[in-house]
Amino acid sequence: MSTKYKATTIEDAYFITITTVGWIDIFTRLNQRYVLTQALEHCQQEKGLEIYAYCIMSSHLHLLCKATNGFILRDVIRDFKKYTSKKIIQKIVEEPESRREWILAYFQNACQHLKRNQKYKVWQDGYHAEHIYSNAFINQKINYIHNNPVKEKIVTLPEDYYFSSARNYASLDTDLKVTVLDLF
Repeated sequence: MSTKYKATTIEDAYFITITTVGWIDIFTRLNQRYVLTQALEHCQQEKGLEIYAYCIMSSHLHLLCKATNGFILRDVIRDFKKYTSKKIIQKIVEEPESRREWILAYFQNACQHLKRNQKYKVWQDGYHAEHIYSNAFINQKINYIHNNPVKEKIVTLPEDYYFSSARNYASLDTDLKVTVLDLF
């Protein structure tokens, strides 16, 4: 099995992208973005996840992070995806969602090739992880993460996007605290 784009070391930082199947834009809904921020906060408090930068886009999540206190990043990400999958489906079923039938059918169809018995598949298999190897790489990835909503023309300035650590770096109000790196 290839280790390319996987977190293979312990206690090292990684740039991670986690994507929904079919790049379905689930996180256009506020309730779904809060599922992610609350789960990330839980991972920080209970699973040793240290987050340096993040951005929740409509179909994916970028993180610059590492696992601490003896936790293993691949296990933290696995648990995060498992938990958020269930919560995302629960929100689609229980709360207003104009695309409910279509999304649930899509997530159900994404399970057809799986050997294990699973009703819905929200996240693509695995995650894209790049090992952090220098301060220059950290700067590059933080800038990429923070400018993602600008590039997509969602906001004009990175710090105007509420579900991004750009707000933490700009000392603005935010729901998810991160460890701000002073590398700039």
